[in-house]
Amino acid sequence: MKMAEKFYALSRRGFLKSTSAAVMAGTLLPHMGLAKQPVGSTNTLKVGLIGCGGRGAGAASQALQADPNVVLTAMGDVFQDRLDESYNALVEMYPDKVKVDKTHRFIGFDAYKKVIDSDVDVVLLATPPAFRPDHMMAAIEAGKHAFCEKPVAIDAPGVRKVLAAAKKAKEKKVSVVSGFCFRYDYPKRALFQKILNGEIGEIKHVYTVRNGEQLWSKPRQAGWTDMEYQLRNWLYYDWLSGDFITEMMVHSLDLMSWALGDKNPISATGTGGRQSRVDAIYGNAYDHFAVEYDYGKGVKGIHFSRQQDGCSTTNRLEVAGTKGNAFIGSGKHEISGKVNWHYSGEKNDMYQTEHDELFASVRNGKPMNDGEVMARSSMLGVLGRMVAYTGQTITWEDALNSNVALSPAIDQYSWDLKWATAPVARPGITKAF
Repeated sequence: MKMAEKFYALSRRGFLKSTSAAVMAGTLLPHMGLAKQPVGSTNTLKVGLIGCGGRGAGAASQALQADPNVVLTAMGDVFQDRLDESYNALVEMYPDKVKVDKTHRFIGFDAYKKVIDSDVDVVLLATPPAFRPDHMMAAIEAGKHAFCEKPVAIDAPGVRKVLAAAKKAKEKKVSVVSGFCFRYDYPKRALFQKILNGEIGEIKHVYTVRNGEQLWSKPRQAGWTDMEYQLRNWLYYDWLSGDFITEMMVHSLDLMSWALGDKNPISATGTGGRQSRVDAIYGNAYDHFAVEYDYGKGVKGIHFSRQQDGCSTTNRLEVAGTKGNAFIGSGKHEISGKVNWHYSGEKNDMYQTEHDELFASVRNGKPMNDGEVMARSSMLGVLGRMVAYTGQTITWEDALNSNVALSPAIDQYSWDLKWATAPVARPGITKAF
């Protein structure tokens, strides 16, 4: 099996599908990000990976390409097989950069602590998102730079913890870069700069839609506890993923927030449910959402998404302004109206650029901090789930101040933990608080 195929097989839902085979295979050509490193930056940066699934392996690959003097020295996961698969693929691709001896391959719910304590400089956080707030806080308290895959939280208590960690990162002068990869895409940066500079006038509404197919599920194996089965299929349990509006469609919500200047909405209302993905293997997750975010003064953010086989698919953003409209979709980034424009400049691998800029910030001593933006965008997903689950209109303030935690405290996790999965939410009956 080719290297690119190995990572694709490891990845959840082919997350890295849009990354070129050359990049995934560890191209021999120097990545353009390497040239940005200051002359004389010879100190080795040690990287620790927490969460060794496909996204974690991909993040490690990108980190190892982001700087000429980076090595992977520690890995942690709850599953031995996931860690072994990622380790074997990475060491084959980067034999001179993977320096993870057997004593630094940690297994268990406390593996994150051992990675953080293992003298690494940068940690990559790529576990299921329920764990992210605690992992991020532990990394920042230890003075580590961090890459945090999206979303960074699945409920309001988690979002508040991330905001506190982001504040602490500023105090400690360490970098925090998020997995909201569209913020690192050159075409989108160019388009959103024009939007935010007022080139389509005042924004009246933003419409995002992402319709896709159903995702994978792993059959239960003999000897698996309920905890292991659910962790292996974490997408379908809101206490691990936050449901797919929080876990996946949050990319679209992040674009919506970006277009609106990263302001908080006043409230949201919406609906959702499950029509085709109704089997027990899909846990308590929905298969469609429709949410309206009210930003006041007539400005709306509208999101629609579904994960249903046999239906049409699309992934696009439309921004309507008083002077024109902006559009992203089908590979296009364009503006129409008083001034017509389309992006025709340099294109990049946004996943790689995240890491290029993170490691450049570490080298230059100029910390980056995506904390507030990534917390806000994650909270948009949380709020969207809350209004869809309940059928109620909920304000941003009430949602953000909620003390409802979907997951157990991180020190309670064990293979024998009997965490009750909530029933599938029923709008009008399920309570938000």
